[in-house]
Amino acid sequence: MLESLSPFPADPILKLMGELKEDPRENKIDLGVGVYRNEQGDTPVLKAVKLAEARILENEQTKSYVGPAGNLGFNKAMSKLILGESHQTLIENRVRTIQTPGGCGALKALADLVGRAKKGAKVFVSQPTWANHEAIFDGSGLEVKYYRYYDKANSRLLFDEMMEDLNEATSGDLVLVHGCCHNPCGADLNQTQWQQFAELANQLGFTPFIDVAYQGFGANLEADAQGLRVVADQCKEVLIAASCSKNFGLYRERTGVAMLICDTPEHADVALSQMLAATRANYSMPPSHGASIVEEILNSELKSVWVDELEEMHGRIASLRKQLNQALKARGAHQFDFIEQQNGMFSFLGLSEAQVETLKKDYAIYMVGSSRINIAGINDANVDYLADAIVAVI
Repeated sequence: MLESLSPFPADPILKLMGELKEDPRENKIDLGVGVYRNEQGDTPVLKAVKLAEARILENEQTKSYVGPAGNLGFNKAMSKLILGESHQTLIENRVRTIQTPGGCGALKALADLVGRAKKGAKVFVSQPTWANHEAIFDGSGLEVKYYRYYDKANSRLLFDEMMEDLNEATSGDLVLVHGCCHNPCGADLNQTQWQQFAELANQLGFTPFIDVAYQGFGANLEADAQGLRVVADQCKEVLIAASCSKNFGLYRERTGVAMLICDTPEHADVALSQMLAATRANYSMPPSHGASIVEEILNSELKSVWVDELEEMHGRIASLRKQLNQALKARGAHQFDFIEQQNGMFSFLGLSEAQVETLKKDYAIYMVGSSRINIAGINDANVDYLADAIVAVI
């Protein structure tokens, strides 16, 4: 049976990682892989995480299952982190949250739930969006459609075009939006645009589906959640997938949440039962360690330690955006102000695939073919070399 299969195309980022590893040049720069890196090029374990782990190691008494919904203390703490301590949906008991294996697990759990509610439901995603969105939704039997969002050639958000395209959405459809720090373009909606999006959702009846992978990497924890909270304030039904990979540095621990906001507590309970049935047939029970870490951090004095570390990471990325833009300007390239204006770890440089290939071949600078770069791959030692190379190919 299995011999009938054809090879699946290689993931372009994994392929790029392989080429980078084989490249012997000492000046090579990795701008492809989507993890935070410090000035030394490392992805460190946060101090708050280490302290929380020490407490868990000392006090943990069992490795038994925590239950299909996962760590309930973690779920509650994450709901408050995302929605705010006293959001009306929490007060009205209309929110249901489960722990999932990372952001991917959250997206999959919610997509499978939607598939149970409406087979073949349409989900509108931004063009561009994170590469795995389409695969996850397609695997859940949803029909993926796209709305215009970002003009790579002119480095600008296409909000009017987005709203025009979303006028095709109707009741029973989903619209996926990035909560902050859009991956891959770094261009986010402002508060007025979030408000208009929420109004359109109510007018047309579609369900907002918000992917929150980078809370704290844009401006700060509260500001990065304001758009999402506008939607939760105004829409009776909202789906939220959130990840702790980036802001807690828990990549390999696979720690996330899937959240439902429904119009009544009763409908929320029914939806939760169906989502848990879907996850039972998928991964059954979520892993415990990462969620225990986050619960300990958010419910103790370690939260202030973590917030300081998160602000340091955010500040470094913002500083690198400014450094790169200023270095390019100093070399006569004045068209990159958007880098400094965007949020999070990613931006498109607006280069052609041929220019990207030249950067790799001649300068040992690695990025995906779309010219999306991970800002955190830049440091004080390589920013001038990177600017020289970019100017040389444009």
